[in-house]
Amino acid sequence: MAVRCPEVVDYDVQYCFQDGNSSCRKALLSTSIYITLYIFFSLISAVTVFLNILVIISISHFKQLHTPTNLLILSLAVSDLLVGLIVIPATTVAIMESCWGFGDYFCVFQIYSTFLCTSLSLGNLVLISIDRFVAVCDPLLYHSKITITRMMCCISITWCCCIIYRAAIIKNFVNVQVPSRCLTECFIVEGITWGNIIDLVITMVVPCSIIITLYMKIFVVARSQAASVSGVTTVQANKSERKAAKTVAIVVFNYLICWIPFLFIFFFFSILIDNFSTFIIFLPLVNSLINPIIYAFFYPWFKVTAKLILTLKIRRS
Repeated sequence: MAVRCPEVVDYDVQYCFQDGNSSCRKALLSTSIYITLYIFFSLISAVTVFLNILVIISISHFKQLHTPTNLLILSLAVSDLLVGLIVIPATTVAIMESCWGFGDYFCVFQIYSTFLCTSLSLGNLVLISIDRFVAVCDPLLYHSKITITRMMCCISITWCCCIIYRAAIIKNFVNVQVPSRCLTECFIVEGITWGNIIDLVITMVVPCSIIITLYMKIFVVARSQAASVSGVTTVQANKSERKAAKTVAIVVFNYLICWIPFLFIFFFFSILIDNFSTFIIFLPLVNSLINPIIYAFFYPWFKVTAKLILTLKIRRS
């Protein structure tokens, strides 16, 4: 996240440090607005954590839900939980406190955790797209090709690759001290570089291209199947797979809608300022709040398990 010192137009200018122009200006917010924004962001964080914990408990506890597809949803829910538990609070502090006084380590941690969760979410969505592609386009061999053991291996490899990759490149993207602008400032290095472009291609363009291509093929095959299938059992099975594919497509579409504006602004303008920046920064994070809501609307099992959990009937079930 690019956390910039906001330009405050006020005759009574206050600086973070008492050395004049070399220090960032303080963001002059009234106490009521300051407290309201903190409460609002805290509620987003709390609801995100709560809803994703429901998804995690539901899939982990009920053995009937231990399927390859649900394991992917579980992995996505864990990454969304980390967003609500770590990324949203850290980003809130970075946005609200214009005078950065939390040191280099917290700056690196805030940026690393944000981009790690981004990679984890997109990696899970790629696996989900592959899973739905095989289920719809090759349903007879789906259960032999996609097993729980193989899926757990794929999820583990995805998490390890994301953690290692983000740890390897984080130093090339972070600069925490720029005396000419500010005594202490936490932001991502400005400008379009080859490193930025390569990272964008690896972490966003290639995965999104795979997802979009697979879903285009899924819906072409689903349409042809709907026109040619016969038999009640076959029809019901194909309808079930197509419905699952549509639900996951909505999750993917939600992800793209939330992340593309931020990435476009960041990579092509390299600067985030004023109130618009707050909206752009938090738009991707709200994606982690929306995902469990999508499950609640489109997955009947989530409604049932959530009700059992909330009414404390999970043991008797």
